[in-house]
Amino acid sequence: MLSILIPIYNYNAYPLVQELHKQCLESEIDFEIVCIDDASSQFKTNNNLISLLSNCSLTELPQNIGRSKIRNLLATKSNYDWLLFLDCDTFPEKINYISKYISQINTSAKDAFFGGIIYSRDKPQQDQLLRWVYGQKREAIALQQRIKQPYKTAFVSNLLIKKTIFERFLFDEKIDEYGYEDYTFVQTLKSNGIDIKHIENPLLHLNLDTSALFLSKTMTALETLLSISKANPSFEIDSKIMKTHKNLRLLKMDFLVSKLFQRLKSRLEENLTSKKPSLFIFDSYKIGYFCYLNSK
Repeated sequence: MLSILIPIYNYNAYPLVQELHKQCLESEIDFEIVCIDDASSQFKTNNNLISLLSNCSLTELPQNIGRSKIRNLLATKSNYDWLLFLDCDTFPEKINYISKYISQINTSAKDAFFGGIIYSRDKPQQDQLLRWVYGQKREAIALQQRIKQPYKTAFVSNLLIKKTIFERFLFDEKIDEYGYEDYTFVQTLKSNGIDIKHIENPLLHLNLDTSALFLSKTMTALETLLSISKANPSFEIDSKIMKTHKNLRLLKMDFLVSKLFQRLKSRLEENLTSKKPSLFIFDSYKIGYFCYLNSK
């Protein structure tokens, strides 16, 4: 019935697998939990315990292959009709997490489901505030709002999808750097008429990058976005960044925004790594950097 697929990178995924294993046993379903470690340097001893659990496996890769390839590889190792993708740094909010998805499989005609992402209400340390604020405002989206924009608010983490559907629309393995691989996959589902049903079955996002690391990852993601748009000019990327840049270019303001970004970059980063990071400034930072990339 269910293959749970978890890519692992430098994180102790054993508590997550242990909880999922427990819930699957209680649901009395045919299941497997397939984990692939993408050449981690940490938590090897913890994650090796995964293979000791029934119906669970862990494969360690000799070198890192990236977020797209590893998800496709996980799917090739699966044996059941439904694939549940999770990130290793998440955890079910409820003890009926698996049974809720089983109910959807048994009662709904949809081919894909997204249960949502939530974050702790407790503030983290100051150097993690940007990632936490962003997650609270941009990823922990209420069900009613997600239903209105099903493709803009779905993430591959916590995505349940029929294997036959996934095999038709694999992750683009040309995207080998961080960022937008899941967005591109979801947009591909949209363009091919695959509905994503949103339900209330969230995972708690546990791991918070430092603000400096999150900024670095954001810059890499924007470089990836530019690469995707150049490699696939006919592929419609319905993102706020792309739309804003297009409008600025039409108004012949993109070069000015690029220059302003270069001048103000350090001051913007001061706010984004402070006690009160502003998402408005974060958005300005992103469009500024994207204009700068396009001007090079």
